[in-house]
Amino acid sequence: MRRVIPFAGDALAAGAVLCASAAGEYLFYEDAEGVSLAEGELARVEVYRDRVSLVNSGSRRDFPVHGTPLATAGSVLREVGGRAYGWVAFELCLDSAGGELARFLLPRREIRISGGEATLHAATVAELDDLERRLGDTTATPLPGERIEVDTRDHGAAAYEKSVLAALDEIHAGNLDKVILSRSVPVPGDLDLPATYLAGRRANDPARSFLLRLGGWEAAGFSPEIVARVTASGTVTTQPLAGTRALTGDEDRDAAALAELLRDPKEVFEHAVSVRLAAAELDGLCEPGTVRVTEFMDVRRRGSVQHLASRVMGDLRAGVGAWDALTGLFPAVTASGIPKAQACELLHRLEPGERGLYSGAIVVADSDGALDAALVLRSLFRHRGETWLRAGAGVVGPSTPARELEETREKLAAVSRYLVPAAESLRAAS
Repeated sequence: MRRVIPFAGDALAAGAVLCASAAGEYLFYEDAEGVSLAEGELARVEVYRDRVSLVNSGSRRDFPVHGTPLATAGSVLREVGGRAYGWVAFELCLDSAGGELARFLLPRREIRISGGEATLHAATVAELDDLERRLGDTTATPLPGERIEVDTRDHGAAAYEKSVLAALDEIHAGNLDKVILSRSVPVPGDLDLPATYLAGRRANDPARSFLLRLGGWEAAGFSPEIVARVTASGTVTTQPLAGTRALTGDEDRDAAALAELLRDPKEVFEHAVSVRLAAAELDGLCEPGTVRVTEFMDVRRRGSVQHLASRVMGDLRAGVGAWDALTGLFPAVTASGIPKAQACELLHRLEPGERGLYSGAIVVADSDGALDAALVLRSLFRHRGETWLRAGAGVVGPSTPARELEETREKLAAVSRYLVPAAESLRAAS
């Protein structure tokens, strides 16, 4: 069932308040056109290495993987119909990884806010009425000023620099050109995820943003780039960002840092090889002669940092769909390395534990073939009773451990400054 109503409020605040009051699973997603909220489960799709499971009305059907896990998931989702919201874990790129690699929700209730209107979908009239009532009661209270302090500077610093040296040994030995090494920082105490999302979003200018509780994960993030965007007509876009300097708020210092970034051969090389690989990946998916670089080494400001950014586009070949495109571009080159297979295996060896959602993707997919996938960076994670931040830096031949460590600090600041304790929870104004 569907209903369209006027909406003139703050869509980001409305989404955060709705998530704060949600009893079950949800995914809130901001893209270039507006925001969407999915909550409640009509059906779900779980993705494993060898099978895809559809859970619907208490029953489970397993489908063996044909081709790739994501392509199989796409086929199952098309059979069910409707818009799907979900996540893909980084470990999808590792043949040795077990467990659940992706999950997609087909929601009972959905809100899409764009262009001054809210489009509501629900399984029943009663749920539709309740959605409209809740949306009308989403004027958020002012965000609290208290923040949780975390040690983003020194936690794990020595181990990280040691890993950078090990990665440089592999690069100098000719085993790979680039790898994005990351480190995690634990967040102490209990924090309010929706309030943290809203505080961070108001201070960041992401390409996409998200807030979720889905499949055992909770996360909030301000994605600086997309892994893939596919239109219903088959145009595919990817947006590699590589090359970073901090933003300080002082325009003179920031301009000087940008000038240094544009002159730095290490940063320019790191960016150029990422664009080259993105174009090569699209060449394998698209009609001959349609792959083009529409932006090259532009500058994007993303919260606490500024990046070199490019945009690569193409027109998918007949028979190649959105899920094939996501498979071909995943994981993002700017969060894995070059060549990807060698980089992913090296990350598996050098980084403790699994990445999980970090450097994976948040995905919204429509039944008409359109798909939008945000790269999971600048994010906060909660899983199995632990809460943490994570950030990485691109290691290439000229890299130094000290500079790559500093880059992780710069990126962590995009989230770490906005951690709201649970005692100061976000709520609707009374």
